[in-house]
Amino acid sequence: MPSERSFDPPVRRVPARLSAPDPGWTTRSDVVVIGSGIAGLTAALRLKDHVDKVLVVTKDVLAAGSTQWAQGGIAAALGEGDTPEEHELDTLVAGAGACDPEAVRILVNEGPEAVRELIALGTNFDHDADGLISLTREGGHHRDRIAHAGGDATGAEIQRALIEAVAAAPEIEVVQHALAVDLLLAEDGGVAGVTLHVMGEGQRDGVGAVHCRAVVLASGGLGQVFSQTTNPSVSTGDGMALALRAGATLRDLEFVQFHPTVMYLGADSHGQQPLISEAVRGEGAFLVDFEGDRLMKGVHPLEDLAPRDVVAKAIMKRMLETGQPHMWLDARHLGEAFWAKRFPTILATARSHGVDPVTDLIPVAPACHYASGGVRTDLHGRSGVPGLYATGEVACSGVHGANRLASNSLLEGLVFSRRIATVLPGELRPWADPVADQRPAGLVPGGVRTELQEVMTSKVGVLRTAAGLADATGLLDKLAGTPADAVDLASWETTNLLTISAALAAAAMLREETRGSHWREDFPERDDARWAGHFDTVFEDGSSVLTFRPEPASDGGAS
Repeated sequence: MPSERSFDPPVRRVPARLSAPDPGWTTRSDVVVIGSGIAGLTAALRLKDHVDKVLVVTKDVLAAGSTQWAQGGIAAALGEGDTPEEHELDTLVAGAGACDPEAVRILVNEGPEAVRELIALGTNFDHDADGLISLTREGGHHRDRIAHAGGDATGAEIQRALIEAVAAAPEIEVVQHALAVDLLLAEDGGVAGVTLHVMGEGQRDGVGAVHCRAVVLASGGLGQVFSQTTNPSVSTGDGMALALRAGATLRDLEFVQFHPTVMYLGADSHGQQPLISEAVRGEGAFLVDFEGDRLMKGVHPLEDLAPRDVVAKAIMKRMLETGQPHMWLDARHLGEAFWAKRFPTILATARSHGVDPVTDLIPVAPACHYASGGVRTDLHGRSGVPGLYATGEVACSGVHGANRLASNSLLEGLVFSRRIATVLPGELRPWADPVADQRPAGLVPGGVRTELQEVMTSKVGVLRTAAGLADATGLLDKLAGTPADAVDLASWETTNLLTISAALAAAAMLREETRGSHWREDFPERDDARWAGHFDTVFEDGSSVLTFRPEPASDGGAS
């Protein structure tokens, strides 16, 4: 087994806290939930009957996070003949030896009940002619176990049901258009509150403080680190950066999943890109190159439904071999009636960009989709900071390992938010005054975001090398030493992006192997002898320190 070892960070000047004005207002709530997707709203709804007050903070409006963009569905062993054990094996194999087996076991065993509870809450999943929940298949799954709604609008339907439930709960207060800036810490280093910047909420406009007894982070991922991503504009890694600065550990940041079939809009496109759900391939679509040859034939036994890292790498390899900027997805044989019923949202989106999937090949290329790493938690969502819990994409529960299995993301947020709610009420901290924050504060200018995103995309994206990663960390270190001339939302977000980019690039540089979604061209093989384990990032004395912690590889016997 490899040995534990620590590494000095290549980027040393990341701020230990964000520069911000003194709070102009204060309020109190037993629990603050940061984030309003499936993870955050599930946590709030489960906690409301056990504490006096829950405050949900969301950066935009309640429906603006990543959950509403989830097209394919939610995975659970609900179908005849399927079992949690089979779901477990598929998850472990996709995770490429980096999953926590116990976390996976919890996910697949508690998943079916959690989905049924969503249904009881009012979520309307699609049904077949016999009245049973309609299930489809996605990459890495050996069974049809993906429940979907509205054809390809599963996340939006789940979000609708959760928002309606929250609106009917007087115990839950919602603050929209609010960025969580930094945690307020008590004398023992635990949670005492959180600083918010609220935009346009009347008396709470501007920077203020919420004193609380616990914080549940459910703030989503880091997709805006890259130029092209399926993530919405609010996904700037705020929760991960906030947790790191407060003393929590970030784990496995190098394992960023690039979805293989994102609609290619041109080399100059930036920001959120249209996702072509894996469920389209689950219904029979297939990848072809510019010669019309099937791309996945002979690459993997599951061909076009191989795990996402396998498909993304196959697309990238053919792109590099041919010099083409994308490959093609062929779903013309599905027919217009099927497209209109099963994938109405994707159909409309593609047509809005001048591509008709009924008659045209769809140009696709990999783009950043999901962070498998995040705030390290135990099996009940506890972080290393007393009173700070994390769930959903912001967290690293151990479920996803090096490569998330398709449609396990919604399920993880659902299951582990429920688990947080079983322990948090009994662990509420006493009210405590925040201590004066002596950590050095800083900001980088919002204007460096484009430069940051471009170097992360070109050097720390799908394909990584030592030389490229060195270039990236060199630029990130330079940007970290560039002081901001304004304290504003753009600077706060960009500083969070820089903080996460620095930790991600450093872990990618140090992991000298290819595993799951981490692809090193200069180290093309998986290496369990040296790299079966995790990179953990913590802040020490104002800079981040990475520690490799060995752990036996576990992937259900597959390698």
